[in-house]
Amino acid sequence: MCNSLGESMLDNLRGMAVFASVVGHGSFSGSARELGITTSAVSQQIRSLENELGVVLLHRSTRKLSLTEAGESFYEAAKDVVSAAEQGRIRVNQLRDELAGSLRIATTPELGVHHILPALSTWMAAHDDLSINYLADNHYVDMIDERIDIAVRMSPSIDDHALSSYPLTDVRQLLVASPQYLRQHPKIESPKDLSEHNLICIELTKDPAILELTQTETGKKTRIKMQSRMHTNNVFMATTLAKEGHGLIRVMEMDVRKELESGALVEVLTGYKLPSFVLYAVTLSREQQPAKIVRCLEVLKKYFQTN
Repeated sequence: MCNSLGESMLDNLRGMAVFASVVGHGSFSGSARELGITTSAVSQQIRSLENELGVVLLHRSTRKLSLTEAGESFYEAAKDVVSAAEQGRIRVNQLRDELAGSLRIATTPELGVHHILPALSTWMAAHDDLSINYLADNHYVDMIDERIDIAVRMSPSIDDHALSSYPLTDVRQLLVASPQYLRQHPKIESPKDLSEHNLICIELTKDPAILELTQTETGKKTRIKMQSRMHTNNVFMATTLAKEGHGLIRVMEMDVRKELESGALVEVLTGYKLPSFVLYAVTLSREQQPAKIVRCLEVLKKYFQTN
């Protein structure tokens, strides 16, 4: 009984929408084009609606359609129903696309300060209904446990089917030192010269003191282990130590761009290159990402493509 009543109500609502479309277009064919159905299907909907109501709504002739008195009255009600449904659809779309609520972003302190904050600053200011929580840490963050919406990291997490990865940019590693350090220590002209120098180890990777260098012109690879007496898990600390002349650091180019531009640090062994990485934005896998995540990813991609 309930199912029959529900089905009848849905049929009536569908019929009202078709009826309002027919009147609005002044023809069955125009309504059919708008609704993406056949003219005969439109005609069948109107007949079913008239049978359900027990009245004739439209006078049909070969040249035009005209409303009966009952049809004129019913058309006003049908327009209201269609208008209410459209307003409801618009509201649902607004809620789906609204940039509001909270957004949790995980990254490293260096990427956060140098890139993520500059990338998102204008966007954040334009959406003050959005609350953003930044988690800046050099350790791996479990996105599910920490409820992270976007993580920016150097690994794509391709083995985790619960996550989706979006490449942002290629990242070069450089070997750099301060001009002061280079003036006071033996020249560095080839990888073997590194054995006479100190490496400030940034302990974010396995075997941080082991370097694999590839000669740019020949592709010849050299693997060398440097001596090190200073260790840190923080790029800011390592960069400061290097600027003060305590040794060389192996670092992402994007983390020391300002120091390179100012001359506070300079690249050594420019004819060789260290392995490069890809920077990824990582999200939880969903059939449809919330608008705030989609828009944030777009802003990040644009920033890294531009810079």
